[in-house]
Amino acid sequence: MTMAHHTDVIIIGAGPVGLFAVFELGLLDMKAHLVDILDRPGGQCAELYPEKPIYDIPALPVVSGHELTEKLMEQIKPFKPVFHFSQMAETVEKTATGWRVTTDAGTVLEAKAIVIAAGGGSFTPKKPPIKGIETYEGKSVFYAVRKRDQFKGSNLVIAGGGDSALDWTLNLQPLANSVTLIHRRDDFRAAPHSVQQMRELVGAGKMKLVISNLTGVTGNDNGQISAVTVSNPDKTTNDIPCDALLAFYGLTMKLGPVGTICEKLGVEMKDGLIPVDTEKFETGVQGIFAIGDINWYPGKLKLILSGFHEAALMAQRAFRYVYPERKWRFEYTTSSSNLQEKLGVK
Repeated sequence: MTMAHHTDVIIIGAGPVGLFAVFELGLLDMKAHLVDILDRPGGQCAELYPEKPIYDIPALPVVSGHELTEKLMEQIKPFKPVFHFSQMAETVEKTATGWRVTTDAGTVLEAKAIVIAAGGGSFTPKKPPIKGIETYEGKSVFYAVRKRDQFKGSNLVIAGGGDSALDWTLNLQPLANSVTLIHRRDDFRAAPHSVQQMRELVGAGKMKLVISNLTGVTGNDNGQISAVTVSNPDKTTNDIPCDALLAFYGLTMKLGPVGTICEKLGVEMKDGLIPVDTEKFETGVQGIFAIGDINWYPGKLKLILSGFHEAALMAQRAFRYVYPERKWRFEYTTSSSNLQEKLGVK
């Protein structure tokens, strides 16, 4: 049996609200593990609009999604959160002492409380419109990187033109035997510095860049690909030999496993959202909370600002599950030497 990770609170979702929940829990001496399907923190902010300006974060007249994520990560660093990226919470079970969450990667987490901070739901990868690609998924075709060493010595094709495609091109190029990046046009949505690094590798003959559309895959019945087919601007097609394909075509939002989990646990849903008690942002099931865009209550505003408020009240209630015998008198961080020491403030 897989050994479980034990913590105080499991947070499903590592967007801004999930990250701030780590801070509020940490102030009350609670530790957290976070599960997110993305390969980095930040949720929608980091993945969908990293450079888009946000204007309603207190004390920050304007901040990008990327910058906000970095600041939140810095803020929660003293509380040492543990992240489980590129994973989805697949099952949730009640235990004698709390809750057990198992991810689609087989990671097992146990805690006294669960916080669903999944935004509008789970991100799911957009798949290339290629007939029969399902045969190879999870064996030689992937939409996320879970173990870098899996691609060591491989002949790798990466498809896409955004940050994920460029980041993994740069990170896996030193490990792979060969890397070919495929994109439909010679214009990329990734950070300019990453694009420049990629072009330098191409210029040095250390990888290939192919401006074409990915249109097919070839392989055996056991799910191992041997080549990808591309359609070129001049209407010709050709095959590129490979033994692994990473496709980064973006993400779509779906309620996904969160909805299934809620249904199995008897958590009430309202039009795809989770109703909560606004005194503590707890669902109808004790010990399970919902904060951020995933929840619903009268007057709900889908703002990051609102999610921060919800995280603070959630933490007060979660404390009672984690430390049922302890009494806690919340102290302002400006006046508590104990809290200042935790935060590294002198």
